[in-house]
Amino acid sequence: MSLPSHVKLVEVGPRDGLQNEKQTVPAAVKIELVHRLQAAGLKEIEVTSFVSPKWVPQMGDNAEVMAGISRQPGVRYSVLTPNLKGFEAALLSRPDEIVVFAAASEAFSQKNINCSIAESIERFAPVVAAARAAGIFVRGAMSCTVGCPYEGDIAPERVAYLAGLMKGIGVQHVGVADTIGVGTPLKVQRAVEATLRHYDINDVSGHFHDTYGQALANTLICLQMGVWQFDTSVAGLGGCPYAKGATGNVASEDVVYMLHGMGIDTGIDLDKLIDAGQFISDFLGRPTNSRAGKALWTRRQG
Repeated sequence: MSLPSHVKLVEVGPRDGLQNEKQTVPAAVKIELVHRLQAAGLKEIEVTSFVSPKWVPQMGDNAEVMAGISRQPGVRYSVLTPNLKGFEAALLSRPDEIVVFAAASEAFSQKNINCSIAESIERFAPVVAAARAAGIFVRGAMSCTVGCPYEGDIAPERVAYLAGLMKGIGVQHVGVADTIGVGTPLKVQRAVEATLRHYDINDVSGHFHDTYGQALANTLICLQMGVWQFDTSVAGLGGCPYAKGATGNVASEDVVYMLHGMGIDTGIDLDKLIDAGQFISDFLGRPTNSRAGKALWTRRQG
């Protein structure tokens, strides 16, 4: 079994993790969270999204947050852009990378963004072209690659279809996302294999939610396939507003604990990462969703 010697984590807590929070999280708290994450050694941080505040009020302070960050050299700051209008607004805040998204499920695409998969890709084509012309890296998030709240299981062929469409419009890297956390290792393996028909292993990452407690197992099978990039969320923040009962992304602390325990380098200081998770959990007024974070924090208090 050949495992990667180094793994890159993309921290999605500030954007994907906080976007569905009911209580308002002030820009100052989001900025402080980003600062704590980069102090912990995170080199890839998904900061915010440039979507209509009517749809995602929590991200209405996107420009303020991007302007307030003390940028560190070597750290890439990414933002989600759903359309050209969002991209043009994002451009003013100088992101290093933009994220576009589409679902491998037709039903999810219709319910989430009111159009078919093919139509969603057509909408993103000018965004991708504009970003690449501006020298901005483009990452694609492929949601519902193993299961959908409306369709159930998603066939690998649907994932390959979506990956091919993303490749066709110039998306440089894709994340294979188990948006509702129903995936198990072999299903995830098949989804990744389908993606690899169109993308190199170095241009594919895993994005797993932990609804059924499978996220670490799904991460492990990807590591065994040679995948070395993963999206994670500090304190296990996040969820999916369209999937009943879907819990947050896999906790960054849990993934780092596992990787370090396997002798895999991440460049991340686990203690500082736990502090960042505790900071945002304290603000939200609830315990962290990270098991490793909770265990190590409790041990520290003792």
